[in-house]
Amino acid sequence: MSQIETFYDVMRKQGITRRSFMKYCSLTAAALGLGPAFVPKIAHAMETLPRTPVIWVHGLECTCCSESFIRSAHPLAGDVVLSMISLDYDDTLMAAAGHQAEAALRDTIERYRGNYILAVEGNPPLNEDGMYCIVGGKPFVDQLREAAEHAKAIISWGACASYGCVQAAHPNPTRAVPVHQVITDKPIIRVPGCPPIAEVMTGVITYMLTFDRLPELDRQGRPAMFYGQRIHDKCYRRPHFDAGQFVESWDDDNARRGYCLYKMGCKGPTTYNACSTIRWNEGVSFPIQSGHGCIGCSEDGFWDQGSFYDRVTDLTQFGVEANADQVGMAAAGAVAGGIALHTAVSALRSAQKKVQDRPSTAKEEA
Repeated sequence: MSQIETFYDVMRKQGITRRSFMKYCSLTAAALGLGPAFVPKIAHAMETLPRTPVIWVHGLECTCCSESFIRSAHPLAGDVVLSMISLDYDDTLMAAAGHQAEAALRDTIERYRGNYILAVEGNPPLNEDGMYCIVGGKPFVDQLREAAEHAKAIISWGACASYGCVQAAHPNPTRAVPVHQVITDKPIIRVPGCPPIAEVMTGVITYMLTFDRLPELDRQGRPAMFYGQRIHDKCYRRPHFDAGQFVESWDDDNARRGYCLYKMGCKGPTTYNACSTIRWNEGVSFPIQSGHGCIGCSEDGFWDQGSFYDRVTDLTQFGVEANADQVGMAAAGAVAGGIALHTAVSALRSAQKKVQDRPSTAKEEA
């Protein structure tokens, strides 16, 4: 493999001090949910490991993943692209175009065989021999196979690459499929969402570059550090759900009070993502905080799960507040019943005792 600079080398050339470098490592550890003990490990990796070459290809998609990625604040997308990795091909972000861009792709594959990461945004359509998505004069599915052949690992960005998304929704006329249905012999990490959160994207790359391995994945191949909990579990409206306080119609008084959006179709209870913790736009907000329910975009087949405004389930939710009176009355009834039963038993025992203690009859005395 051709020798390339380390992340630390690049930062020093840019005038970054050692102190600032260590601060960056501390912030990176915090962003990944790692303790202070990992800061020296991250620093060592940044100082010694060469920047990893990355090839970023695009199939059927809307570029929302790239749009999200460039808005990352911790770390900055600019730091990731210009310092942490060697982004050798991305037809959306690179200056080159046409034959020059395709030459850069071929050169990266040849120079870094087995050592580059392939990032895939969008999915390959298989119908009509892949003719529904042409890149560089050939079907994208062919470009995907060629780029994946010598890749060290693959990142499937967004719902399109991870699950198929809207392109694969019924009736799927182009036969669009997720990346893992075409590439079956490489480790693939799925980072779903439409789009994924910016800091989740850069966090995944940072982890892979720092520890030279894939993060722990859940059963669906998603990084557990970001997809290990439901949005519902960390949602600030969760207390209202538990209390049975729901928005009944858009812009009603309950909506103004910030009540739970479950009845308005919120998919938070069945969606695994970090929206309610990391949030969007440097942690400013996320859809539920903005007054709209989660649509479940990080889950498989969310386009074919019915309306975004259908409730997750028809089960009636029983909140503490909504049933407090009923529970109180039931408890009072149970107590009253217990008291009555206790009184009756006590009276019966008292009567039995009186019978046992009364004087003997004259016949018995005789």
